[in-house]
Amino acid sequence: MVQAFAFYLFAALVLASGAMTILARNPVHSVLWLILAFFNAAGLMVIVGAEFIAMLLVIVYVGAVAVLFLFVVMMLDIDFAELRAGFVRNFPLGIAIAVVLLAELVLGIGAYRAGAIDLGTTDGISAPLAGRSNIESIGALLYSKYLFLFETAGIILLVAMIGAIVLTHREQRTGRGQQNISRQVARNPKEATVLTRPEIGEGVQL
Repeated sequence: MVQAFAFYLFAALVLASGAMTILARNPVHSVLWLILAFFNAAGLMVIVGAEFIAMLLVIVYVGAVAVLFLFVVMMLDIDFAELRAGFVRNFPLGIAIAVVLLAELVLGIGAYRAGAIDLGTTDGISAPLAGRSNIESIGALLYSKYLFLFETAGIILLVAMIGAIVLTHREQRTGRGQQNISRQVARNPKEATVLTRPEIGEGVQL
């Protein structure tokens, strides 16, 4: 009874949040509604016993992707009149894409009702561990059978991060905005900035 009530509650909130994400006029409000939808989707994942996916939704999508969207939307100077004009201009294209997605959804439901595809017999390696949670089962499989692929993905992400840092912090050849430590250390103390304490009413001495 509690599980059914929680399922219908989270499902209704996900649908309402998704609708408000699309219908909200303010982009900041749209991102906030999207965050609420992610949280409720994580609740649905907890109900079905997929707590690993629930943590991914909260940590990755809410903690990184949605917050990044929120910062970008808040930092940009958005012209809402131009935004609405672009929406009206691209409305036919959006309707066409929606029709294609609806056709794919109907086709997928029909294929599901026709019967599952026979993918062959499993070897039992990916079977969940008895008496363990799905997080422990995923960890055991990830760090045993797929250890090499997992480390390869980590190395690729590390190289991408280092490359982004190098491209961002390239030295400027003009020298503007860059500190010269040796020049700062070798400067004449008399030419350095001096903290003065002028009296009230005497002004600044040049």
